[in-house]
Formats: sequence, C-alpha cells, structure tokens
Amino acid sequence: MIQQIQYFDTLEDFSNSSLQSHQVLYINLSDSEINDDDALDLFFYLEKCTNLLDLTLDLSYNQIGDLGIYLLGSAFDNCNNLSNLTLQLSHNCFGHVSRLGSGLANCTNLSDLALYLDNNYIGDQDIQDLSSDLAKCTNLSNLTLKLSENKIGVIGVIGLSSALSKCTNLSNLTLYLDQNEIGATGESCLSSAFANCTNISNLTLHLCHNQIGANGALALGSALTNCTNLTSLKLQLYYNLICDEGALGLGFALKNFTNLTNLTLQLGHNKINAIGASGLGSALGNYTNLSDLTLNLSFNQIGDEGASNLGHSLVNCANLSNLTLILDHNQIGEIGTLCLGSALANCIYLQNLTLKLAANKIDEQIALCLGSALTNCTNISNLKLYLGENQINKSQQQLKVNSKFLKSKRLVFLKIYFQ
Repeated sequence: MIQQIQYFDTLEDFSNSSLQSHQVLYINLSDSEINDDDALDLFFYLEKCTNLLDLTLDLSYNQIGDLGIYLLGSAFDNCNNLSNLTLQLSHNCFGHVSRLGSGLANCTNLSDLALYLDNNYIGDQDIQDLSSDLAKCTNLSNLTLKLSENKIGVIGVIGLSSALSKCTNLSNLTLYLDQNEIGATGESCLSSAFANCTNISNLTLHLCHNQIGANGALALGSALTNCTNLTSLKLQLYYNLICDEGALGLGFALKNFTNLTNLTLQLGHNKINAIGASGLGSALGNYTNLSDLTLNLSFNQIGDEGASNLGHSLVNCANLSNLTLILDHNQIGEIGTLCLGSALANCIYLQNLTLKLAANKIDEQIALCLGSALTNCTNISNLKLYLGENQINKSQQQLKVNSKFLKSKRLVFLKIYFQ
C-alpha cells in the first residue's frame, strides 16, 4: 500500500500535526533562518514520530551550528523503522557531525540514505566519526553523500574509505568530495574502498578541484576494476592535474567495463594532450553496449590528432544513441573536425547529439564540411552544436552553416550556437 506523503513547510504546522501517525514525511525548511533554538524544537517534534518509514528533511541554507546538529542526531535514536532518509544540511555553519552519525547508526533498517553536508566546516576527525557510524548501517543499498567544500584531507578520506569498504551491499553510490584537500594520496586511499564494493552497479564520483595527479587517476582506475557489475559510471574529475599519464591509466582500466551502458567522464582542465585523449578513446572502443556517453575534455590540448583518434574509437560504440562531446578550447582544426564528423556519421544508432567545439580553429568551410558529414547520421533527431569563438563571425557565414545542417530530413530539433 502506497503511503500518502505529509508535507510541511513551517515548524508551526508540523508541530500541530499528528506526529505519531506520520509514516512518509517531507519537511521543507530551506532558507528559513532556522537556528539552534529552532533545531531544539524540531528535535522534540521528530522524537515523537516513532512510526516514520520515509523522511525528507530540507534544512539547507540556514544557521544551524554544532548544537543544532547534535540535537538533530539525537532525534534519530528511536527511528528504528526508518528505511529511507534524505537529509539536506548544505550551507549551514556546523563542523561536528559525530552525534548525527551515532543517531543514524540506530536506524538499523536504513536502505536508502542521502546526506547533503556540503559547504560547512567538517574536518578530518568529524568525517572519521561520521563514517565509522555509517559503516554500521549494514542494510544500505543506496547512498548519496555530499561533502563538497568542507575541510576534509587525507586522514578524513582514510576513515571514509574504511567505512565504504564495509558497506558491501551498496548497489548505488554517489559521492561528492569536490573542493576539499584530499590530493593524490587521499584519492589513492579512497580508491581502495571500491575493492570490496563489488555489488555496485551505479557509481558517481565528484572529485573536482582536489589536485589529483596521474598517480591518483591510476589508483582510481585500478580500484574500479573490482566493480565488475558496473552498468553506469560517472566520474567528475575536472580541474585536477591528471595529464596524459593519468588519462592513459584511466583509459586502460576502463577497458574492462564492457557491461557499461551509461558513462560520463568530466576531464576538463587537466592538461591532457593527444596521447591521453587517444588512450581514452581506445577504452571507449570496447564499449559495445554503451548507449549514453558524455565526455568532457574541454580546456585541454588534444588538437587534431586527439580529436581524430577519439572519433575513430567512437565508431566502435555500435549501440550509442545519446552522445555529448565537449571539446571546447582544444586547438582543433580542419583535420580533427572532419575526422570527428566522418566518425559520427558512422554511429548509425545515434539519435541525440550535443557537440561542443567552441574556441577552436574552425572556419566557415570546415563547419560546412562538418554539416555535410553529420547529415549522413540518418537517425539523429536532436542536434546541438556549439561553434562560438571560432572563425565564423559574419551573419552570412552563419546562415550558410545553418542551411547546411537543415538539409538533414530527420532532424526534429536543431540549435547552432555561434556565440
């Protein structure tokens, strides 16, 4: 029987409700000037919701400090029946989360947990305490943990990795560690956690702005080879220091994921040249089951050679139907653009294509040739093409390029961006 969701957006309305009767509850107090005193009231109300099965509590963008988080953690001590919890605490002003962790450890039936703790003051010891308690939630199958923009370093990542390695029933994991201080050493420690997470089928890792170098990328790729059941993988690694060596190592490891149907690789701003792009392309060529691919190599230096080799590899993705290829700011000229176009024309099942080639070396004639090639993509119905900051500045040139693409009879939606 599907339970009706009870929704509240003020503390007063929630306090006046029948607290013990709630089973599926959504409380939205985001951006409501909630402070520690309000958290005390919320604690008393939640403590009486002893029959909760599913709770979404949004307290983001408030003024909750350490005392408020302590009280909130205490509220979960008796939530023995809770199986689904989404707790949004982004953009507050707390750092100590150990009591929150111990409260969650009492929720022994938790199977789905989403914790949004980004943009606070959580440090190494705090994340170690939280992680050790999360490891006690042995029934977790779906976990989202957002820890971006805190103060987490290598020691904190070691504790987090140890906890994740004990969550052997996880099938879906989304982890945000953007803009912390984990570096290559922290990345290597985090990677070790995946050795035991063999049941994961959907994995999303956000590790941008962390000074991860080639060794960190190599360790990540090596560790992920243990996740043999992966069907969906999303790696957000832009603004790091991966370079060609790291891209090659990552590509070599990714060759083993032949069951992948959905892949996102965000590798912009990583000093990757043609060699690294070619290595990644070689890995992509093994994905015969891949249907959805997003590859971001913007603000690198792959040039014509890298773009050409990447295109040749995409031809082998025989079942590709949705492709987003972001290659802005890469010094790609005529050869690379035409090879890409020719390769994409051979992706016969491609239906939705977003191709970003802004700020390269593409003029009107090259764009027209690209249009000729893409009109041979017989099944494409939706096309977005980004050509800004190239050499197609005059309105007459832009009209010619638009007209060339409009000759494709199957297109339902076409948008070309020249700025």
